[in-house]
Amino acid sequence: MFIGSLQTSPDTSVGGAFPSPANITGENYSNINNSIDLLKGLVNSGVFTGGVIFFTVVFGLLVGYALAQMQFRGKGFVFGMMLLVQMIPFQLLLIPLYVMIVRDYGLADTYLGMILPFAINSTAVFVFRQYFMQLPSTLFEAARIDGASELRILWQIAIPLVRPAIVTAVLLTFIGPWNEFLWPFLVTKDQAIQPLAVSLANYISNIAATASNPFGAILAGACVLAAPAVALFIFFQRQFISTNIGSSVKG
Repeated sequence: MFIGSLQTSPDTSVGGAFPSPANITGENYSNINNSIDLLKGLVNSGVFTGGVIFFTVVFGLLVGYALAQMQFRGKGFVFGMMLLVQMIPFQLLLIPLYVMIVRDYGLADTYLGMILPFAINSTAVFVFRQYFMQLPSTLFEAARIDGASELRILWQIAIPLVRPAIVTAVLLTFIGPWNEFLWPFLVTKDQAIQPLAVSLANYISNIAATASNPFGAILAGACVLAAPAVALFIFFQRQFISTNIGSSVKG
């Protein structure tokens, strides 16, 4: 993909993986940037993804802690329903979500309208619950005896002990909204707030046919879209791998 984004003319042969210097150019990046403003698309994708990650971590910690360390009637039923939600395809909920977000709440062409359907991630809740269940219950019982509230216990005791779980949840959550196309495409018509994935799709549909090298420009945009995700996983790779290994050993 990266090599194709640098080619003056597309070469789909095996030799295209090793292009000659005469077929190398950076114009594809300038062409795609002139058409859709890559920086603005990256900012919109960052706001969308950052909002989803924020709500996912906040609600995941609260619900995961409640399901793991608190006793209340119907806890098993709530956990079972959470697992059941994972079996429902998101596409099945598109129409009722669109009616609720756009018509009832009036959140079309807003960042909040893009973020709300992804605010709670059942997978993140499950990850946090499993980590909280590994912590000794005596820690929480001692804090309750000292008069600490549940929110204080969560903030001062539980969260510092599950920081690897937060990193895991962030990494697992990031790639979904960052590459999400369908929902932002449905709720946003204003190009000024559309994520980069939607802008690239619009470019393919409307502008690519008139470009001198549309394949190179599309691949250039795809490289820009993939670069932050690749950089994030490389940066946190060691901690992410150690977290998974530790979880498997404890299990």
